Amino acid sequence: MIKNIPNIKNTDENNFFLLAGPCVVESEENVFRVAEKVIEITDKLKIPYVFKASYRKANRSRLDSFSGIGDIEALKILRKVREQLKVPVVTDIHTEEEAAIAAEYVDILQIPAFLCRQTNLLVAAAKTGKIVNIKKGQFLAPDSMKFAVDKILESGNEKVMITDRGTMFGYQDLIVDYRGIPEMQKFGYPVILDITHSLQQPNQNSGVTGGKPELIETIARAGIVVGVDGIFIETHPDPSNAKSDGANMLHLNYLEKLLYNLVEIRNTINKF
Repeated sequence: MIKNIPNIKNTDENNFFLLAGPCVVESEENVFRVAEKVIEITDKLKIPYVFKASYRKANRSRLDSFSGIGDIEALKILRKVREQLKVPVVTDIHTEEEAAIAAEYVDILQIPAFLCRQTNLLVAAAKTGKIVNIKKGQFLAPDSMKFAVDKILESGNEKVMITDRGTMFGYQDLIVDYRGIPEMQKFGYPVILDITHSLQQPNQNSGVTGGKPELIETIARAGIVVGVDGIFIETHPDPSNAKSDGANMLHLNYLEKLLYNLVEIRNTINKF
């Protein structure tokens, strides 16, 4: 299925694929800066790449949290990235109505983890004919994701991906249960590990989500060793000043070294 994504490259290298970009569209300048840099890195390392950015952030801790620059304005920027840089694009949707709108601008529709059980949303996404990436709810066991996948399949769409982004461990922490990756791979569809969101520390008293970005490579290495099909990383040129999820994003300057190390691990694993 990955080879059928429009504009996807480097699919013959037996490598993991990458979904990466800033958390949210902050500006056209920032989006293009990140996309161009990641394309340069992934072409060098022969990694299939999908650009990621949310056109709107609906799940915010506080009312005054940044949610976006405007839906259509942000979607037009994503389409511009897609058309000018010849790279596939993924973005989140939150309601049934958004599915058809966003599908006009991007290649993959992503279902946020908190919404993975929303039947009408899944059906609406499926009916666009786009690839649907469903994030596993922080509250769900891996085998329960079968029912989310089935909602897509039974709506006439077999283009499905699943993303693990950690499981709630108490009120303010997440853990990654690596047993869930092969469990979900049994469904027969690509499984992605969301590295950066798995390191969030939600529900902080400040109303701003925390994170542990120093563990990004630890989580990523383990995912590659377990055999995950793809990885998801949010990256930004200046995480400390990012308008969303800065506490757990990877600085763009560190991405190439991380991906190089992961490719080396993948090459070693492939020998077995």
